[in-house]
Amino acid sequence: MPSRATKRGEDRTPLSGSYDVLICGASFAGLTVARELSKTSHPPARVLMIDRYEIGERQTSACAAPADWLRNLGLDAAIRQSFRDLVIHTPRRSFRWTLPWDFATFDYQRLCALLRAQSPGVEFETAKVERREGDVVVTDRGELTAPLIVDALGWRRVLSNAPEPIQPPAARLSRGLEVHPGAVRDDLELWLDPRYVPAGYGWSFPAGDEVRVGIGSFDPHRKVKDPTVRLAADVGVESHGYQGNWIPHQMRDPIEDGVFFVGDSAGHCIPATAEGIRTAFYFGLACGRELRAVLDGRSSHVEAQARYRSFCEERRRVFDALLNVQTLIGHVNPRPRAMTAVVRAMDNRRFLDWSFGRYLRIAPPEFALHGSPRRVLHDSRA
Repeated sequence: MPSRATKRGEDRTPLSGSYDVLICGASFAGLTVARELSKTSHPPARVLMIDRYEIGERQTSACAAPADWLRNLGLDAAIRQSFRDLVIHTPRRSFRWTLPWDFATFDYQRLCALLRAQSPGVEFETAKVERREGDVVVTDRGELTAPLIVDALGWRRVLSNAPEPIQPPAARLSRGLEVHPGAVRDDLELWLDPRYVPAGYGWSFPAGDEVRVGIGSFDPHRKVKDPTVRLAADVGVESHGYQGNWIPHQMRDPIEDGVFFVGDSAGHCIPATAEGIRTAFYFGLACGRELRAVLDGRSSHVEAQARYRSFCEERRRVFDALLNVQTLIGHVNPRPRAMTAVVRAMDNRRFLDWSFGRYLRIAPPEFALHGSPRRVLHDSRA
């Protein structure tokens, strides 16, 4: 688990200034935006990325993604373990599915360091973002301004001034908690079992010398600590290294007052599976490429906003469809016989290849390999 390295006290000196781009948030989405902006033409733009924590300091997820995404982004050195099989447990039976592509767990600190190394021209400072006042971002160290601002701070959507509810349980959020005990396991496993959570699932994701065991609940009112402890005990590991977070399960407006929202702040997390890392990469690349076009003089700020919003809206339909699947899981999961029947019906080689192939296309890994923002935004629709 990452150790706390964020500066405190006298080390947190005043911070102010104007930049060409201000990226708020330095995890998956923010780092990916920064990666794209490091490719701007000369003279280089002034880009500042800020976060409350040092880069790679605060892990909040199970840290797993399709392996091709990590390879295509040059992050394969962070991979801890790869899987082609997925084991699904219901109360009545277990199923082993062979996937048409590899899924991988990775080291969060290592991955963040590798992504950071791909944006050497982007400055970084630790500062807690408190709010936005027009074009001014207010932090605990001072005020910062930029004509191009990105909110990659997560589900709280800190830079939004809209009246919509953000705080749970009013917002469209799921909740997750996991433990990270030291253990060696071979199987990537999921539990669809109401004994742990009626609307949601449990997981066990091996990652080298540790295993990440947790519970995700689609119902934000339901606490998940006790079922996480029970699942860990059933898996045969101790409950060490707690971490958790709220998980958005519905898309939000990607543009507000000219600010670009990406990752969890825009609800870029796939409903039903709560997979948000590759979508943070995916939308982060799209956002970064649009901003790069502005900095290179190939697009205006207004055009970039319209194109990025269109990119997000074109993908909203599949997110909405999977939100319906999530609701269906919540209805079926409390009925063990019905859930087992559903999983059994899916246990077909042709169906698995088709369904998981379509699922990967929601955010296809080859998107990371393209260089032209305009060609990519038109040709890589999910």
